[in-house]
Amino acid sequence: MAITINIPKAKEIWKNKIRVKRTNVLAKLDIDYMRANESGADTTSIVTDKQTLRDLPSQVDTATTTDEIKAVWNDKLGDKE
Repeated sequence: MAITINIPKAKEIWKNKIRVKRTNVLAKLDIDYMRANESGADTTSIVTDKQTLRDLPSQVDTATTTDEIKAVWNDKLGDKE
């Protein structure tokens, strides 16, 4: 009997992993945004980074294999451990 992977379950596990990892990163970006905003600095890259991190879980939905699922990651999240 071959081993099969439950892709929908794998997607949920990976999305949860992304959500846990991005929590602290988003909090730091919030602080960076507030500091930049207070000093009048450009916040465009911070806003872009935050949106990129928010979009990651929805990108998992389009994956059809475990390799595609694992490919949905961002370096700002750190290691995939």
